[in-house]
Parts: sequence; C-alpha cells; structure tokens
Amino acid sequence: MTSIDQSNALSKAAETPAASLWEPTRLRMIVWFWLVIASVVYVADLLHQTRDGLSDGVSRAFGDDFVNYWSAAFLAAHGRAAEVYDFAAFHLFEQSVTGPDIGFYHYSYPPLLLLLTLPLALVPYVPALGVWLVATWYGFYRALKLTSDQSVLLLSLATPALFVNAVGGQNGALTAILLGGGLVLQGRRPIVAGILFGCLAYKPHLALLLPFALIAGRRWLTIGATGATAILLVAASALVFGPQRWIEYADNVAQLRAAILEDGTGVWHRMLSVFVFARRLGADVGTAYAMQAAFAALAAFFVARSWWRDEPAHLRNAMVIVGTCLATPYLQDYDLVMSAFVVVWLQASEERSRVPVPWIRAATAVMLLLPLLAAPFAKLTGLALGPLFLVPIFSLLVAMAGRSSALSSLKAS
Repeated sequence: MTSIDQSNALSKAAETPAASLWEPTRLRMIVWFWLVIASVVYVADLLHQTRDGLSDGVSRAFGDDFVNYWSAAFLAAHGRAAEVYDFAAFHLFEQSVTGPDIGFYHYSYPPLLLLLTLPLALVPYVPALGVWLVATWYGFYRALKLTSDQSVLLLSLATPALFVNAVGGQNGALTAILLGGGLVLQGRRPIVAGILFGCLAYKPHLALLLPFALIAGRRWLTIGATGATAILLVAASALVFGPQRWIEYADNVAQLRAAILEDGTGVWHRMLSVFVFARRLGADVGTAYAMQAAFAALAAFFVARSWWRDEPAHLRNAMVIVGTCLATPYLQDYDLVMSAFVVVWLQASEERSRVPVPWIRAATAVMLLLPLLAAPFAKLTGLALGPLFLVPIFSLLVAMAGRSSALSSLKAS
C-alpha cells in the first residue's frame, strides 16, 4: 500500500464515526429518544408547579413566565391596563391567579404586546398555557417549513431551545416566527415579511440588525411595511390603553435593566450575550457595554456587507440571526428557538459549500445544544460563555458567504 493509499484509508476511518452519528436512522432514533425524555421532564415539571394551588409553593407559578402574558392580557382586556406596569398591583393580581407563594414576576414588554396577546384573555389560565405553547409552536413550524423542501416536523418539535422555552412558558417561539419567518419571506413576500418584522417591535433588542440588513440589501418594500406595522401597533396601543402606558413602560425598563441585566442576580446563568460574558469575568458596567457595542458593530458590518453583496440567502439570513445574538446585550437561552432556522440553513450548506463538512456539523450541533447546556454550565462554573460558541459560528458563516461570493465572481468572469 502506497503512502497515499494509507493516508486515504486513515482519512476514511477518521470520518466513519462522524458519518455514522449523522446517519439518518441513528439521528431519528436520537431525536425520538430526546422527545420522550423532554416530554416526561416537562410534564413532571408542570405537576411540580401544582403543589400549592397553581405554584410550587416556593417561587414558581404554573407555566412559569406565562403568568405574565396571561395576566397582562386579562387586565388589558378588562380595562385594567394601568395595573400591568404597576409592579405591586401586577404581582398581587398574579397571586390571585396562582396562589400567594410565587416569586416577583413582572411584565417587561411594551404595550403593543398587549394588543398581540389579547386573545389569551378569552381562555382560562390553565388551558391558555396550552393554547400559547401549541399556537406559537405551530407558527414556528410553519415558518420553519418555508426554509426547506425536506420535512422539518421533527426538528420543530425536538429543537432543545423549544423545550427550554416551554419549561419557562416563554416567547422564544413567537420571536422565531417573526424574525425567522420574516427572513424567509422577505425575498418572496416582502410586505408579509415587513409585517412580521414590525411585530418584532415587541422585543426590539432582537431586531437590532434588521435595519442594517434591509437597507444594505435595498429591501425598500419590506422596510416600508416594517415601519408602517410598528408605527400602527404603537399608535393603536396608545389609543386603546392610553399613552400613559408607554411612559410607565419606559420607567419600568430602566429599573429592570439595572436589576436584571446590569446586576443579573438570579438570571445571569441563562444569559448568552457578550455583555453578561464580560460582567461575569469581572468587567464593570461601562466596560461591558463597550465590549457589547464593539461586537454589535462588527456583526452589523458583516451582515450589511453580506446583504449588500447579495450573497446566498440562506447564509446572509443565518448571519442575521447569529449576528443578532452577538449584537444584543439581552439574550436568554429560550430566545434561541430561532436557531432552528440556522440549523436548516447550515444543513443546506453542506453540499454547496467548500468548507469542511465536520465544521458545519459542529456548528449545527452547537446551535442546537447551546440553549440546553448553557444554564447548567454557567451555574457550575460561575461564567456565561455563550459568545465563545457564537463567535466561531458567525465567523464560519462569514467565511462561507465570502467563499460563495468569490466563487460566483469567478464564474461570472
């Protein structure tokens, strides 16, 4: 056997374990096993939250943070929107729903979300949790389905971030619908994409890179629809609930930013942002914000460049999502439901890209597992290392998009 043959044999042997791991049948078995385990854990967790009325008798409400969305919608629907941004009154109402032994839940969203979630007030609290989780999952699944000709049903169900989101009763699936769905549709249904992006004004810190992408990509119709939707929602919420609600919201945000983000007591382990990474390493608030701003600027530059060059849609879209994770100072694990879109786009790149497949698959694995493992790891180490995983993935996307652009230029010449 020649040295070349030996080298090829060694290379094939080295690739075999990775290939077998990604073999469809084995992957499907792993996914079904995870779905069973996650379902059992979720049901057990819900039952634990009924030990004392609709709470665990210590701090958690049934459905956890969902109590915020339902309570706010109920109060708004019954002419009591002023209580939503009154910390004491809001907490008192939530206790009337779940029982007295719950932690200090609060509503940290702008009044326009009250409009979007008003239908929740039509359903009693416990079944409303099911409606919320199923409806947002289904919307997420439908948006994800637009990205691929392959079946994405199992991915939409088994995305670990969706489990984290469900346990927390959170809005990660809704955010994924609006950002991921908007990115998929902006090329074919620009007005619909703009409406989705406009609704993302309920969580504006996760829309930071959209202006850079859309302006650089000259997506003027989507920009117009986005702006019109956001303005309409703000105006309608001020008209329905009163402009005072926006003033109260602004006051609350300042207090919550200091307590939750800058201090981070109790929730820092769930944070994945550059800001919290720096804070956990001992940086003061000013230094952490400076680091965050630097990463945000870099992410915005590469996203804008990719959209200006009209690089492949699946890569520039993936850059928007991962770049957003690097640009925002406030990013929790449940927000990464939107990473499922990145997973689909990375898989689509395996055959088209000249980047080694193991790198792409490693990035895929990280995007899937990061929201599941980040919090336990942070509690164990006292650090919040999310950016150490997100930066390499963003760099890989930049490299892949750059190679694709260069290859297209060579073919054109």
